[in-house]
Amino acid sequence: MKIFIVVCCAFIGLVLADTPKYTTKYDNVDLEEIIKSDRLMKNYVNCLLEKGKCTPDGAELKRVLPDALHTECSKCSDSQKKGSRKIMRHLIDNKPEWWTELENKYDKEGAYKKQYREELKKDGIKL
Repeated sequence: MKIFIVVCCAFIGLVLADTPKYTTKYDNVDLEEIIKSDRLMKNYVNCLLEKGKCTPDGAELKRVLPDALHTECSKCSDSQKKGSRKIMRHLIDNKPEWWTELENKYDKEGAYKKQYREELKKDGIKL
């Protein structure tokens, strides 16, 4: 019986270890610097909208964003979750026209807006 429990625990550990996560390579990007600079922020927005060139971290964000929206950021690190809320709050409060463009590209039907509205409301983010 003890061997069965050990084997089950080991199997569960392997399964959890194999759960794919997004890279944390860019988790230390200075979001405050980006938020303070309309030029930098606009470059990221343009990258996501395919209107401009992407930095390596911008390209990675553009690549994973559709999946992150679809899976409720289940593969995101805590840092990525916090950072996404910070950027969303900034865009919604200070650059609503950029936010609208992103919504039109990534949430044409409004499904994610509806899905996340209550959760984001708890963080003080009004959609």
